[in-house]
Amino acid sequence: MKQGKECSARLRTHLARETTMTDDTKKKSTRRSQAWFGRQDRDGFIYRSWVKNRGIPHDQFDGRPVIGICNTYSELTPCNSHFRALAEQVKIGIWEAGGFPLEFPVMSLGETLLRPTAMLYRNLASMDVEESIRANPLDGVVLLMGCDKTTPALLMGAASVDVPTIGVSGGPMLSGKYRGRELGSGTGVWQMSEDVRAGKMTQEEFFEAESCMHRSHGHCMTMGTASTMASMVEALGVGLPHNAAIPAVDARRNVLARNAGRRIVQMVDEDLVLSKILTRQAFENAIRVNAAIGGSTNAVIHLLAIAGRIGIKLDLKDWDDIGQQLPCLLDLQPSGKFLMEDFYYAGGLPAVIRQLESVIDKTALTANGKTLWENCQDAPNWNPEVIRSFDQPFKEAAGIAILKGNLAPDGAVIKPSAATPALLKHRGRAVVFENSDDLHKRIDDENLDVDETCVLVLKNCGPKGYPGMAEAGNMPLPPKVLRKGITDMVRVSDARMSGTAYGTVVLHVSPEAAAGGPLALVQNGDFIELDVEARKLHLDVSDEELARRRAQWSKPELPPQMQRGWVKLYVDHVQQANQGADLDFLVGKSGPYVPKDNH
Repeated sequence: MKQGKECSARLRTHLARETTMTDDTKKKSTRRSQAWFGRQDRDGFIYRSWVKNRGIPHDQFDGRPVIGICNTYSELTPCNSHFRALAEQVKIGIWEAGGFPLEFPVMSLGETLLRPTAMLYRNLASMDVEESIRANPLDGVVLLMGCDKTTPALLMGAASVDVPTIGVSGGPMLSGKYRGRELGSGTGVWQMSEDVRAGKMTQEEFFEAESCMHRSHGHCMTMGTASTMASMVEALGVGLPHNAAIPAVDARRNVLARNAGRRIVQMVDEDLVLSKILTRQAFENAIRVNAAIGGSTNAVIHLLAIAGRIGIKLDLKDWDDIGQQLPCLLDLQPSGKFLMEDFYYAGGLPAVIRQLESVIDKTALTANGKTLWENCQDAPNWNPEVIRSFDQPFKEAAGIAILKGNLAPDGAVIKPSAATPALLKHRGRAVVFENSDDLHKRIDDENLDVDETCVLVLKNCGPKGYPGMAEAGNMPLPPKVLRKGITDMVRVSDARMSGTAYGTVVLHVSPEAAAGGPLALVQNGDFIELDVEARKLHLDVSDEELARRRAQWSKPELPPQMQRGWVKLYVDHVQQANQGADLDFLVGKSGPYVPKDNH
């Protein structure tokens, strides 16, 4: 009797193992990588043999998850210059979890060196990412991203393929230190350059600050676009908790990278593809978080583009409806005084999200398999001076505001938390610059007819006009105004603005001037009315006069050297800012289909 029971038990165990093995074998056989490495023919020989030239053992091709590490390392992208070391940590994690890591490069975009603007190449980099993932034997991917456009470009490309995906940001630099005070990257540049132009700071002092501002690996340590988008990665659920704020040179950044490597292998086993994470709820949460951290206006255009790739309906109105009335909880430059190091030590993004309990969607899934709320519900706040409570915020109603009117029929954006409150309702005479060259030529002219009550207007800096929609929107103030002690004026353009910048700056005016939008028709002396509370941006010119001006308007032409190649493709197909400035033929996704053989 006893032997019979033991035999039955052994049989059940054997059957259970067989079932497990069968399920596991079935799972392995359906992985994308097996269409390459699982082949038992001539082509399989080719696919495996050439990879073995690095000493890869044959058992690595046995059906285990093949994980791509999409690396935007480049010495021409200073923010991402430490990514070789970060990739090694991801690889270790993948090996530890039983996966097979394969690192590959994609186009890297740096804000500091790339001309005319990194934004011109965001969509090109996203195509590089999409086609690299789809064309290779990858079951899942880890995205290494840091500088501003690398994050949306990688997310856009990965969304179009829709395989299991996890994001790892490079982390912010250490805080800048200059003559006994903290110096924030980007933000300090704008402040000090204006001081030089106003005669308050010498050129020698200005140059001394260069080495003081950027003193470690990492991206901007203010809440610029890089830190904002790293926060969006975490808020969307694509990154692990604390992805946003761990400093680049902190050992815990390496731990996060290694854990991401471990987790992506599990995500492949669970078939946790990107579209299960990038849901409508995830984008709504990201909008709320952007308001709470005083995030960059650039998040608007990037989230619109990412949503378009994954097939989620998102528009400018959502930014007003979901996030604008929410408070800013984070006292961080450029809206406040602290820096990203302080943010991490205070508790990081989980501590902010915990304060959003009453408004956050708690069901949104994240890359670690838990909901956003499960990740953040017990997050401590170690410094309430840095991270304020929802009931006692740093600033009230500080989300991105969407403006409309006859000057911006399809919308424009402004960041109230970075603006001068007294200028949020203002009417002033327009001082118009036809393009960025015109601005640089005349802004320092002592004969320029301008005072602090005027509205500076910049045209032809949008997606088609610049081309690429450069960060030219935070126009410098005229020296004659600066010498009065004035530090802000209302500025209006179809350009973008660095997330590290500040001021009462209206951006992303749509349609842009180069596309024939009303902005193209503004003339010196026209009066412009801004009323953020009423969401109004109005040009005080009659419809009849605008029609007369339109009849005389002609579309500006790019110089001959820019009428070919990528720039021509971009200008011919780029959408307007209110649609995310993606290329019209890239909207949507093709999915993770396996292309035909190459032999």
